[in-house]
Amino acid sequence: MGNGKSFFEGITYKFAEYYCKTFQGGKNLQTKDKIAAAIKAAVATAMNDGALKFSDALPEVALEVPPKKEFGDFATNFAMQSAKIFRTLPRKIAEEIKVRIDSNMFERIEIAGAGFMNFYLRSDVIYRELKNIYDAGENFGNLPNKNNVTIQIEYVSANPTGLLHVGHGRGAAAGSAIVNILRAAGYNVESEYYINDAGNQMDNLTKSVNARYLELLGQEVDFPEDGYKGVDIIDTTKRIIARDGDKYLNLPEAERMKILGELAYEDKLRELQKDLKKFRVKFDFWFSERTLHPKKIEETINILRYGGKIYEKGGALWIYSTRYGDDKDRVVVRANGEPTYLAADIAYHKNKFDRGFGELINLWGADHHGYVARVKAAMKMLGYDADKLKIIFLQMVSLFRSGEAVKMSKRAGTAIPLRELMEEVGTDAARYFFLMRSTESQLDFDLDLAKSQSADNPVYYIQYAHARICSIFRQTKEAGLILDGEPKFSLMTSTSEIDLMNKIFEYPDEIEKAATEYAPQRIARYVYDLASTFSSFYRDCRILGVEEDLAKARLALVKITQHTIQHALNLLGVSAPERM
Repeated sequence: MGNGKSFFEGITYKFAEYYCKTFQGGKNLQTKDKIAAAIKAAVATAMNDGALKFSDALPEVALEVPPKKEFGDFATNFAMQSAKIFRTLPRKIAEEIKVRIDSNMFERIEIAGAGFMNFYLRSDVIYRELKNIYDAGENFGNLPNKNNVTIQIEYVSANPTGLLHVGHGRGAAAGSAIVNILRAAGYNVESEYYINDAGNQMDNLTKSVNARYLELLGQEVDFPEDGYKGVDIIDTTKRIIARDGDKYLNLPEAERMKILGELAYEDKLRELQKDLKKFRVKFDFWFSERTLHPKKIEETINILRYGGKIYEKGGALWIYSTRYGDDKDRVVVRANGEPTYLAADIAYHKNKFDRGFGELINLWGADHHGYVARVKAAMKMLGYDADKLKIIFLQMVSLFRSGEAVKMSKRAGTAIPLRELMEEVGTDAARYFFLMRSTESQLDFDLDLAKSQSADNPVYYIQYAHARICSIFRQTKEAGLILDGEPKFSLMTSTSEIDLMNKIFEYPDEIEKAATEYAPQRIARYVYDLASTFSSFYRDCRILGVEEDLAKARLALVKITQHTIQHALNLLGVSAPERM
C-alpha cells in the first residue's frame, strides 16, 4: 500500500468505514459498489483491448478500508488475486485497470507494493454523503433490513417470587439494549420473558404469603422453614389484605392456600412489570412456564425416550447428555415422577425452535455456565441445531458508596432491589452504568459517581452535550439563524469540524459491530466519545458571528450530531434531555 496523502484523508478515511459497514445490500450500496463496478468495467475493457487475457473465472473484487488512512480510503488486492488467471504480474494488471477505470469519485488512484490499488475519494463525495445523513434526520443509524431469520432474545426471566435486584437490572439493561441495537442494525428480533411460575418456588411463595396473612390477621403461626422472609412478602400480603380483608381467613387451608398463592403470584408479577416499565424495558412476549406442565414436558420426554435418548436408573429418567458434549448424564424425571427444572427448560427451548426462530439468544447469570452443555445436548438429541442457541453471560455487579461495598438493602436487609437503585441514582444513570462495561466483566458500580452532576459522570457528560445542542438551537433561533435550503458542507475544513464528521461516520460501523458482538458497551463508549468530540467542536467553531453560509453548515452539522446522540441514547434506553 502506498504512502500518498490526500488533503481530505482524515475525513475520507472514516467515510470509507462508514460506507463499508452501512450499506450492505440493495440500492443503498453506493460508493463501494461503484468502485467495484468501475474496476470490473476497466478489466472488461482491458480484455477487449487484448491487454489482459484469461481462461478461467475471475475472482470477486474485494474492497477493504486500509489499516492506515494514508493508504487511501479503499484498497483492493484484485490484481494479485487474478495474477494466475491472467498469467501477468499483479502490478501490470493494476496499471492496466488504472488507465482504463472510469469514475469521477477519485481524487487519485495509486498502485503500491506488489500490486495493491489504493483509491482516494474526492472530497465532494464526502460532503454529498454528509448531506444524505442530514436529510435522513432521526433515522440516521437505522441500517438496511437484512431480511434475516427472526432472532429471539430471552432475558431477565426472574422468578415472580420477589423484587428484581441489581443483578437482574444489569440483565434487563443489557438485554433491552441488545434488542434495540439488533433492530437498528436491520435484524428481525423478538424479545421474551420466561415466567418461572411453576415448581417449588411457587409453592414456597404460597406458603410464605399464607403464613404472613395469618400472622397479620392476629393468628399464631409458625413461619415455614423454606419460606421467603423478605419485606416484599409482607408488602404483598398487606396489599391483599387491604383489598380483600379477612375473607379468606376461615376457608379450609387448602382452599385458602390456593387463592392466596394465585393472588401473591399476580401481585409479584405486577410489581416486577412495574419495575421493568420504569426501567424502560418492554417485552414482546411473556411466556408462562405453566403452559409447559404437564403436557408439553411429557411430550418432550416421550420424544427423547422413543428416540433412545433416555434411560432409567434408580427409578429416575436420565438423558444421555454425555454423548452430546455434556460432562455427565442428567436427570429429567425424578424417581417420584416429578420433572426436573432441566426437563422444563428442554421443553421450553424445543417450543422456541418450534415457533420458527432462526436464532435463540439467552442472557443468563454467570452461575449458569454449567447449564449450557446440558441444554445444548438436549437440543441436539431433539434434532435442532444447537449452534443456533447463543448464551450471553452476565457477571456480578458490586455497588460502592464512598469507596465501600454496599451489599444489603437498607430497608429489607437483603440483596438491593433494582427499584432502590433507580430511586437513588435515577433510571438514566442506572442503565448507562450497567451498559458501559462488557457483560463478561464484573461491574463495580460507583453510586456517588452515578449521582454526581459533573463531567466525571459519563452519562451526565453525554446528556449535558445534548442539552447544550438544544441551547444552541434556542440561541440561533432567537438570532434569526434558521436551517433552510441545502447546507454548504464544503465550507467546513477545520480540524474540529472534520473530527466531528469523522466521529459521525463511525456510528453505523459501531452499530454493526455492537450488533454482531452483542456489545452495547460499544454504543455507550461511542456516544461518550461523540459528546467529547462535539465539545471540542463547540469550543473551536463559532456559529453566531461568522459568515452565514458557514454558520448554517455548522448548525447543520450540530443537528446531525444531535440526532446521532439521541439515536445512540435511545438504543441504550437513556433519555436525551433538552435542559439540564
